[in-house]
Amino acid sequence: MLVTPEQIRTLQRKLYCQAKQESDFRFYSLYDKVCRADILSHAYQSVRANKGAPEIDGVSFESIKEGEGEIIFLQKLEQELREKQ
Repeated sequence: MLVTPEQIRTLQRKLYCQAKQESDFRFYSLYDKVCRADILSHAYQSVRANKGAPEIDGVSFESIKEGEGEIIFLQKLEQELREKQ
């Protein structure tokens, strides 16, 4: 079973509390949270634990492992997200 790191749980709690306290509040700056390396790494591990399949891009866990590796893959993904590619 995959355990969510405390740093991510703290972020989730803060966002949850903000949403509950101010129902009309709009979270315009969540994109920068998605781009965080710890969030991407945890999401990758979650998908792997759920035996996620390649989607439209055709990238599988095996191709990542055989190719550039998980760390480089996630670094490139983070950069692409930050550059909105």
